[in-house]
Amino acid sequence: MSKQVDVAIIGAGTAGLNAFRQVKQVTSNVVLINDGPYGTTCARVGCMPSKVLIEVAKTFSRREHFDDFGIKGSENLTLDRKQVMQYMREQRDWFVARVMDGVNQIGDKNIKGRARFVEPQVLEVNGERIQADKIIIATGSRPIVPDEWKKFGDKVITTDDFFELDDLPDSIAVIGLGAIGCELGQALARLGVKVVGVEMLSNVAGLSDPKVNKVAIEELGKSFDVWLETAAQLSETAEGKIKVETDDGRSITVDKVLASLGRRPNIDNMGLEVFNLGLSNGFKNWVNPNTMQIGNLPLFVAGDVGSLKPILHEVADEGTIAGYNAVQEEVQAFKRRVPLRIAFTDPQVVIVGASFAELVEQNFIIGERSFVVQGRTKVMARNHGLLRVYAHSESGRLLGSEMMIPDGEYIGHFLAMAIENSLTVREVMATPFYHPTVLEGLDNALNAIVVQLEGGNQGPALKTMNY
Repeated sequence: MSKQVDVAIIGAGTAGLNAFRQVKQVTSNVVLINDGPYGTTCARVGCMPSKVLIEVAKTFSRREHFDDFGIKGSENLTLDRKQVMQYMREQRDWFVARVMDGVNQIGDKNIKGRARFVEPQVLEVNGERIQADKIIIATGSRPIVPDEWKKFGDKVITTDDFFELDDLPDSIAVIGLGAIGCELGQALARLGVKVVGVEMLSNVAGLSDPKVNKVAIEELGKSFDVWLETAAQLSETAEGKIKVETDDGRSITVDKVLASLGRRPNIDNMGLEVFNLGLSNGFKNWVNPNTMQIGNLPLFVAGDVGSLKPILHEVADEGTIAGYNAVQEEVQAFKRRVPLRIAFTDPQVVIVGASFAELVEQNFIIGERSFVVQGRTKVMARNHGLLRVYAHSESGRLLGSEMMIPDGEYIGHFLAMAIENSLTVREVMATPFYHPTVLEGLDNALNAIVVQLEGGNQGPALKTMNY
């Protein structure tokens, strides 16, 4: 053996870096092995560059209200799409550089190369063998592209490719309307690209509440065509464009196709067969989400490669949990955070706590608030969307919510804290809701729940006291 370490971490993304920081608190005998680009998926091709593009698109779209505001000349505004992409990359590079500042401090503990298991606790990297007491796999994931689409070359792109475009296409089909597909589809449409979105399911952005999903489809449909419950087939035209045809008979010819079909774990050719686990579908059925350990093996998984909760704060937690347990004599289980998912569409889609689908068989009641006539959003000329809040039908304890509303991220975080602390609707209503704010809409939805719980004789939304 060339080298023996206490912990080997494979992958230097968000999960791997968090695992490394945790392990380093206990032992310096650790290595971080990475094959491929550094800088994390979030900073390079995910959260940050997409939000820059979304912000530019949202700002440009505000011109639609200028005449109402008395601001004249909006028809003369133009967009330099090459400059948009250049600006986006400049901001992206800034975020990546911040990540690299930390990576560069790791020094010789950082090994550039591809790791492959030759035995359960032995890795081979660049011809060198590394024996590790514990191993953390944090190799991330990559976008899914059907094999039959690869023949179209750069006419079919993924989010890994999109942010390297020098210019935007005149037309694009977004195949897959999860959070990323909805975000980029709407942003591109607002930037003047002809967009059609195709989704095999009847819901968008991960929503399961039928009322909120209906609103989301309507809102997205204001920017681009939304084709649901159908699959897409691609072919190349004589002019070198891509023809998209759906099972229900619709078709469109576009310059490019954005494949937004989800991601698959990076576990190819890693030699994982030494564990005899049968990992053809990845680690999802093997990993303990509270310890990040695989069975009783000296093996831990963290981040997108585990396919559990591919969201940055969850991925960071997984890396920290895996790193902590990799240097303990006894593995510790940790309670995971309240689920919180946000799609940065406009309005924002937020799912917090238990979703509608998870509660549909249970005993719960719903408080609803339309944002079409909500005061703060009316002032902002962004009065659209719907909020639905779920509570236990007897105790009034908050369970979850789905919404598509302006600035929903704030209500989502507020509800996550309330759900984490097992608060009832009444207890949340005892906190102030300042006027005029978007959060007043939440107060209205909660009051609708109280009416169902208590009938028509509600007292003040305040805690009682001895007098």
